Amino acid sequence: MNDRAQPSAQSSGHAIITGGSSGIGLEIAKQLAGKGFSVSILARDRDRLAVAKSIIEKSCAQGAAVACHSVDVRDSAACLNGVEQCVKQFGVPNWAVSSAGIVEPGDILGLPVEIYEQLMSTNYFGSLYFAHAIAPIMRDAGGGRLVFIASGAALIGLHGYSAYAASKFAVRGLAESLRIELKPAGISVTLAYPPDTETPQFAEEAPKRSEATNKIVGKGGQRKPADIATLIVEAAQRKRFSVAPGFVLGALNPLHSILAPVARSYQDRVVADTNRSKSKK
Repeated sequence: MNDRAQPSAQSSGHAIITGGSSGIGLEIAKQLAGKGFSVSILARDRDRLAVAKSIIEKSCAQGAAVACHSVDVRDSAACLNGVEQCVKQFGVPNWAVSSAGIVEPGDILGLPVEIYEQLMSTNYFGSLYFAHAIAPIMRDAGGGRLVFIASGAALIGLHGYSAYAASKFAVRGLAESLRIELKPAGISVTLAYPPDTETPQFAEEAPKRSEATNKIVGKGGQRKPADIATLIVEAAQRKRFSVAPGFVLGALNPLHSILAPVARSYQDRVVADTNRSKSKK
């Protein structure tokens, strides 16, 4: 799918968003379109792209337009080509948002190694390929905003999320380095650590969690994707590096290295108690 709509001269600029067909990525696309940015969304599923396009268009301010490109961010050449097509269509982006991601709960004793590879391929390499494609374009145009959507699981290791957390830790490391590397080029980097959020992906993920994992991470409730998107957009507008919604993630963000031993001890107790309960049944 490669929509050929053209923005008007009144467009505020251009935003390219991977994973923009659902969840937080879709909400960010809606909000930027509402601010007058023409939006290019990249995702694999053509049907979801078509639905997302119609949703975003309802939020468009005057002058904004929406284009969809079926792109697999796990393929570096396809990602580069998708970015180039977006630039040809709407011009150099002011915003680039890496939101494509997948999750699969489970521990290393239960998950096949292929799941670890799949999550790293989409979550980390998908972010890397997108950033590698877009950064030179932004640099040559004088700068822009580059946003990475990580996860609260990028702040601290979690039982039942070894595959997912590792891939998001990698995204965090990439963003922290690019923050320094790209600053001289006028590119600000923002890294988001969303908590559990009411997205289609979370609806598929939650039932797969183990009992122990639910006890550890399931007490914080779920946030609305529109609310998380608002916090991310506001942070990026202010050129803030990190945004960690909520009290727990807000505390872990600056203090994760200090609090990690406490969090590990808590998780050890939960897992041990859960296993004891199971053995008595």
